[in-house]
Amino acid sequence: MNSEDTQLVTADPADWPVAPGWQPLVDGFFASERGQALLAFLQSRLEAGATIFPPKPLRALELTPPEQVRVVILGQDPYHGRGQAEGLAFSVAPGVRLPPSLQNIFKEMQRDLDVPFPPFPNPGGSLVKWAKNGVLLLNTCLTVEEGQAASHSGKGWELLTDAVIRHVAEAERPVVFMLWGSHAQSKRAFIPQGRGHLVLTANHPSPLSALRPPVPFIGCGHFGKARAFREQHGY
Repeated sequence: MNSEDTQLVTADPADWPVAPGWQPLVDGFFASERGQALLAFLQSRLEAGATIFPPKPLRALELTPPEQVRVVILGQDPYHGRGQAEGLAFSVAPGVRLPPSLQNIFKEMQRDLDVPFPPFPNPGGSLVKWAKNGVLLLNTCLTVEEGQAASHSGKGWELLTDAVIRHVAEAERPVVFMLWGSHAQSKRAFIPQGRGHLVLTANHPSPLSALRPPVPFIGCGHFGKARAFREQHGY
């Protein structure tokens, strides 16, 4: 597998395709002072020899056009192990062992929807199919350096992803927001009341919190609630 398949090789957003509906928002961000500062930071880290994941930071916006978003699942930052991150929150590249949080997501789906636990390696932990079917798998920070969790937090990505959340939340179409853990729940302020959205909150699916109060992830029932909401609105 080439490095271009697993890590960032350019700090030029022209090399990061997005769906046409996202293009004005993305272009506006990268033209801004904070957007330019973020690109300069990424370029400097690449020139310093840093290994940065994923190869396509905006892949969630490439696979899930704004007009097709039915569900939003928020993560924090990409996986920082080599070959794991593929630009979608909680998703791992094909052939990669399931991380514990993703295992718990599948376990809750199995419990809640009475579906079989996905065998490894087929279909594995890639959630590309979800993304192509209206699930916006958005990390709030979109790059990370190898072995250094949250290493690019606060560098500017959050301004773009906050704008993405607002854009979805201000649409007329009701959307399901799954906010797992305190970081994701901090974005609830961007979701206006009275728009008919379904906002579901629970602990993060990581083993450290999935079974703990106040709202354990295992047993939260979010997938069944999302399916019922989808059927109610004819999705």
